[in-house]
Amino acid sequence: MFFRKDIAHRAFRAANKESMTYAQAGVDIQAGNDFVEKIKKAVASTKRAGADAEIGGFGGEVDLSAAGYPNAPVIVGAIDGVGTKLMIAQNMKKHDTVGIDLVAMNVNDLIVQGATPLMFLDYYGCSKLDLASAAAFVEGVADGCRQAGCALVGGETAEMPGMYQGEDYDAAGCAVGAVTEDARLPKLATMVEGDILLGLGSNGVHSNGFSLVRRIVQSAGLGYIDAAPWDQSKTIGESLLTPTRIYVKALLPVLKDIKGLAHITGGGLLENVPRMLPESLTAEINFGSWQMSPVFQWLKAAGNVAPVEMCRTFNSGIGMVIAVDAGKATAVASALGDAGESVFTLGRLIKRTEGQAGCVIQNLERWQ
Repeated sequence: MFFRKDIAHRAFRAANKESMTYAQAGVDIQAGNDFVEKIKKAVASTKRAGADAEIGGFGGEVDLSAAGYPNAPVIVGAIDGVGTKLMIAQNMKKHDTVGIDLVAMNVNDLIVQGATPLMFLDYYGCSKLDLASAAAFVEGVADGCRQAGCALVGGETAEMPGMYQGEDYDAAGCAVGAVTEDARLPKLATMVEGDILLGLGSNGVHSNGFSLVRRIVQSAGLGYIDAAPWDQSKTIGESLLTPTRIYVKALLPVLKDIKGLAHITGGGLLENVPRMLPESLTAEINFGSWQMSPVFQWLKAAGNVAPVEMCRTFNSGIGMVIAVDAGKATAVASALGDAGESVFTLGRLIKRTEGQAGCVIQNLERWQ
């Protein structure tokens, strides 16, 4: 996980180099959080029977029983995009893998609420439809749906001359799933000090932080067809386009033994893990307890990115965090390992003190 630093002058070079941040790359996470606070009143004004939860969860819920449909499940919906990873796909003229990303970003947000993904719809917007690239993209969406076990039931292709430049396109998707009332996650009332935090390894950067990734690659004087410094067997573009891992099928069999799940996307570990916790508990994660992909080591070094910024921007090697009873942690980890996941014991839940953050990463200063 750690690279040698035998030559001292490298340390001085890093100290003098500007430290890059996500905000400098054009994405302000705090502004996004402020936006959510600003629209809460408007969103709350739309509440109705069966849909009265506060915004801020990974997916939105409608309790059909409370909405007048007796004995019906809770319907969970998620909507998301792929972000500026699309720009790399367009540069590389490789469009299928970002279709998988689109599905992953949505269905992973459903499973964290205990919901089984049932159907998916996609939106594809462009100035002029290119049949080959659009078809490749939808093939990727279909691939992602097969991985998640959900049906691609429809979508919208919008051709809007002048809205986008050249062959640029944008995409978004919506996934819908269902869960019974007693199986909903997170189970906040059952969480206690000492519960174990497991982590599932990521495939790489996944689909968040690409505005900063692109800035770092550019500042390093590299292009997407150059060999990846962290993996000489691939180009930078090929490596960065590795699709987001879909955790649905591995997690479904163990949901009954899990107290909470957090999909690690924008905001990283520091902002996503607290979303599954009650305000009385904090996630204490031990840095170095998981295997980190070399791409994150390179991004940190090449961009001189501070450790906290890394853990607030990227998944840093962990795509999903699981809260589980200490007595069940070994069995859950074993089942997930048998399903093909890389499983790490990250830490535990502790009592939250006044003013303490919902997620703390111990020994983060070791990330040099």
